[in-house]
Amino acid sequence: MHSFFTLRRIFIFGVVLMAFFSGCTRISSTDIGSGLIPPIDGVITKDTLLDVITDSFDDPDSVRLYKGDNMVVGAITNDPIFGKTKAAMYFQMGPPTFPFYIPGNKDSIVVDSAVLILSYRGVYGDSTAPIRLHVFEINKNTPLDGTVVYPANYPASVPVTLGAEMATPVTFDIRRFKDSVNNRYENSVNQIRIPLNSAVATRFLKTYDSTNAYMSDSVFKTFFAGFALIADATPGTNALVKINLGDTNTKFSLYYSSSSTGSTTRDTSVAHFVFNTILGGNANVVTRDRSGSDMAKHLTTTSKPDSLVYVQTSPGTFVRIKIPGLQGLSNRIVHRAELIAEQVLDDATLTTIETQMLPPRYLLLSRFDSVLGGKRNIPNDYIVDATNGPNINTFGGYVTSKSIGGYDRVGAYTFDVSRYVQGIVTRKDTSFTLRLSAPVNDSIRYTPPYPGNTTSNPYYLNPSVGNDIADGRVRLGGGTHSRFRMRLRIIFSRI
Repeated sequence: MHSFFTLRRIFIFGVVLMAFFSGCTRISSTDIGSGLIPPIDGVITKDTLLDVITDSFDDPDSVRLYKGDNMVVGAITNDPIFGKTKAAMYFQMGPPTFPFYIPGNKDSIVVDSAVLILSYRGVYGDSTAPIRLHVFEINKNTPLDGTVVYPANYPASVPVTLGAEMATPVTFDIRRFKDSVNNRYENSVNQIRIPLNSAVATRFLKTYDSTNAYMSDSVFKTFFAGFALIADATPGTNALVKINLGDTNTKFSLYYSSSSTGSTTRDTSVAHFVFNTILGGNANVVTRDRSGSDMAKHLTTTSKPDSLVYVQTSPGTFVRIKIPGLQGLSNRIVHRAELIAEQVLDDATLTTIETQMLPPRYLLLSRFDSVLGGKRNIPNDYIVDATNGPNINTFGGYVTSKSIGGYDRVGAYTFDVSRYVQGIVTRKDTSFTLRLSAPVNDSIRYTPPYPGNTTSNPYYLNPSVGNDIADGRVRLGGGTHSRFRMRLRIIFSRI
């Protein structure tokens, strides 16, 4: 009997204990995924938020574009948060092979037209507003060098002058760039077609063909230094159009008719000049003007904690992040540590600007090495695999959309820094000053995870793990923002 009552008491005690812990359990999800994180019960597993100190800086590094990258042309004239932007393109095009000649009987050639055709790869900004494009000839005294990867502040760093305008300026409806083109020479979509002046067609089809201009690539560039594509920055223009020079959709087309020697039948033909992805020179100039913008009030060159911080895709800005509470954390088991950054929308521009000037598709969280003057990966969490590249699908950085603070679509970025934090609390690793940026053709100094963290090597971040030039900007809540504050959340168990 005594044994029966003892077992009964144990059973009742167990039920009460389970009810107690069940009542204290506070299930909480993370922004990256729960994985094997135990429920936060306030006794065994807890969570805490660490304050961060944030400020915004202009990024002095000027992005460089390679021959296969998307370039941009256009202007943003109405963005009260981030200011104005202008983008122009400079590039060379020439015959596909050398020496080159226009087929047919030279005396019988009748010039038809010349068209600059560019591969359209999308738009950043307001596609409903028209864009007006100019085509200039680059002055032969300031040619591009096909072996140079020019920075986005060209021609400020490398002088360039423009020659004559090669076409009557054309105003385009950006939305029509996706339309199909169907004629006897083309069956394509996503083309920007700019008719050039008739004198241009005559020069390339007849004048150059009667000289040695087409003998070699180097000789041809002394006759023609290339195109400059420039957009008007008139009020109302509010978009950057993406163009890819290496795409087969891009070409300089010369239309003409001719007859074979001794024949009375005329043939209508076209000769295509192309962008040489090995020897062709190209540069994309992106100029930012932040005067009078909301961001201009918050950029700093000194340590100045701010409630609003600004990330603009390169060439742009970055956010510096300090987490002073990390270094003093007691030893514990870190189940999850994540840095959370959320967009602060502007009610005054929400129906227009904020729905067109979208956040960058990817932000990079790194630490800055002041000795080397470059970025390093977050220790132990940002991992590069030789086959698959960086683990950004699990580390974080891609923009997601949240419903928060009364808004349906808030851009958010979350980064898993669990192993980095664990190293700080367990091994007393260094707590670094971090940097949040929107990279374009960037690079980091990569160090493998502990215990293999004895070597480091540069790692190039191509556009697949970054952004197109000038595509994206986002205003984030800083460490002191009242509703959307940036924060480090740690789910842990005490040892």
